[in-house]
Amino acid sequence: VPGELCIAGDGVGRGYLNRPELTAEKFVDSPFSPGERMYRTGDLVRWQADGNIEYLGRIDHQVKIRGYRIELGEVETQLLKVEAVQETVVVA
Repeated sequence: VPGELCIAGDGVGRGYLNRPELTAEKFVDSPFSPGERMYRTGDLVRWQADGNIEYLGRIDHQVKIRGYRIELGEVETQLLKVEAVQETVVVA
């Protein structure tokens, strides 16, 4: 069954620097360990019968280009602000 990959444990950070709204969205209470938090990665995965995790893609429209995470919708929104542009489609 596909689902979002979440990570918890000692190695998980405390949140995003100066981004409390993003921290609240991505770092949530763990349903498995009361008092602990887990990080929602945004990656869509499924657990295979042999115990491996298969990566299926992203839940959102975010892509990674040269190590930077880019939200394609944000690029489209900025392009639409140009008066001469009427319609946009951005693909990596």
